[in-house]
Amino acid sequence: MNILVIADEEAPSLWDYFRPEKLKDVDLILSCGDLNPKYLSFLATFCKGPVLYVHGNHDDRYEKTPPEGCICIEDKIYEYKGIRIMGLGGSIRYKKGKNQYTQKEMNHRINKMWLSIKKNRGFDILLTHSPAAGIGDGPDEPHKGFEGFNYLLEKYKPKYFIHGHIHRSYQMKFKQEYEYNENTKIINGYERYIFEYPDV
Repeated sequence: MNILVIADEEAPSLWDYFRPEKLKDVDLILSCGDLNPKYLSFLATFCKGPVLYVHGNHDDRYEKTPPEGCICIEDKIYEYKGIRIMGLGGSIRYKKGKNQYTQKEMNHRINKMWLSIKKNRGFDILLTHSPAAGIGDGPDEPHKGFEGFNYLLEKYKPKYFIHGHIHRSYQMKFKQEYEYNENTKIINGYERYIFEYPDV
C-alpha cells in the first residue's frame, strides 16, 4: 500500500502544478496538520482512498471550515484495510489556541484512549502533528515534543510514527524517515512524503 503523508506546507507539485496521475498509485493520504482545508478537500477528490487528518496548532479554522470529503481521526483509532491508525493532533501549548496542549493535557488525552487501544490490540501507525520529546523535536518551546508520545512508542511499538510541525528549514540535519528502537520508523511528513506500507 502506498501512503502519501502531507504536513505544514502545501506541496506545489500537488497544488499549483497538480496532475491527476500524481495520485494514481496512492492508496491513502495522511495529513499531520497545518494545511489549508481546501488543499485536503482537493486531494480527496483525486485519491482512490480516504484522506485522514489530525489538527495542527494553526488549524483552528477547521472548526468552521473542515476539509470536505476527509476524515478527522483525532482521539480515535481508525482502521483501513487492516491498518490501525491512531490520531493525536496539536502542539505543545505556547500561546492561546484550540489545538495546543500542556504535557499534562496530552497525557490526559492519551489515557482516555486506553480502552480503544485495548479493543484494537494496539495500533500500527501513530499519526500526530508534533514529534515526541527529544526525538526530532525543536529546541524552542513551540516545537518541543510530547512526552506522552514517547510512552506510546515504548509500550505499543507501532510500525510507524508519523508527525509534522518540524519544517525542513528548522534543522541542519533534517531527515524525513529514520529508525527508532528497531521497531518503529519515524516519518516527518513536512510538505509531502510517500512510503510503501508492507502488505497486511
